Amino acid sequence: MAIISFLTGYMLPFIVVLSLIVFVHEMGHYLVGRWCGIRVLAFSLGFGPELVGFNDRHGTRWKVSLIPLGGYVRFFGDADSSSKTDSSELDALTPEERAQTLGGAALWKRAATVAAGPIANFILAIAIFSITLGVLGKPVSDPVVAEVRADGVAAAAGVQPGDVLLALDGRSVKTFDDVVRYVSLRPDVSIAVTVKRGDEHLTLPMTPRRVTTTDRFGNKVEVGQIGIVTTQQSGNFRVEKLGPLEAVTEGVRQTGAIVSSTFDYLQGLVAGRMSADQLGGPIRVAQTSGQVATLGVAALMQLAAVLSVSIGLLNLMPIPVLDGGHLILYALEAVRGRPISAAAQEWAFKVGLAMILSLMVFATWNDISHLIG
Repeated sequence: MAIISFLTGYMLPFIVVLSLIVFVHEMGHYLVGRWCGIRVLAFSLGFGPELVGFNDRHGTRWKVSLIPLGGYVRFFGDADSSSKTDSSELDALTPEERAQTLGGAALWKRAATVAAGPIANFILAIAIFSITLGVLGKPVSDPVVAEVRADGVAAAAGVQPGDVLLALDGRSVKTFDDVVRYVSLRPDVSIAVTVKRGDEHLTLPMTPRRVTTTDRFGNKVEVGQIGIVTTQQSGNFRVEKLGPLEAVTEGVRQTGAIVSSTFDYLQGLVAGRMSADQLGGPIRVAQTSGQVATLGVAALMQLAAVLSVSIGLLNLMPIPVLDGGHLILYALEAVRGRPISAAAQEWAFKVGLAMILSLMVFATWNDISHLIG
């Protein structure tokens, strides 16, 4: 029973969410590649042995594979599922056949095909946010301080109940959530908080305190806090109905906020302000998917949007094997006027694969430590 509960409670939501994200990502590669005249040999949802599949009239093998932790599109002339070019095979092709390969296509076609995957992830996130916001509306609370904790850094800086927060480090804030999101990623980092008090605007420097909190599912998270609270009355909690254009605009804004928050976290990670144990792998994603699924379909879809942005950004990292690594190689080719040597590409892909495997091992170790901690 415990195994069945785990599979239905955690693995099923995880597989559904991940499969949607991977399908859209690979469909971006597929559609743009086909538009550019590149032949597609296989479209796989998952890795490993094929479970079920069929061939379409263009000769593409569409299949679902055993290991549901990703997927790939394999183009004509690729050496493997990472879209590494098979130089020996290209040399044996006619000019007409070479033009149908990813490696033999024009540089702009290769770049467009590779970039289409991550772009599709961002489009998916915008679409999910837009639909959920259009249907359910946007929960909003004004950035008004109802209470200042006596032992918090905001009290020491001079923040008072009734202050309206206008900006953080010069970035305007519109909701209390904007404040929480910005502050939580900056523990032990001095920030400038601009508040409105009556007719007066004040800029108050303060340093968010590092605090370990527990979310509704019992997961421990390390964040920055300044010690201010809002309430339903002072924050004017409400749900704003959005029209189609407003919903899409807000969907773009929320997607951009996730991108910005991700870069803020990575910057803090490099600077040593943020802990690397927040990096999670498939085990934690599965756990989170199962937990969020208990809140309903809308919450699970919003998690899918967040993960879609994360996977889009991950694939744009300048690491060979990933889409970003391919784009870097294409950029070097554009500058040099010719591709780098096959030997150099082979070396780069080996290094990239080692980096990805190391990241996966580290993230999985974090997941296990998180479960037993």
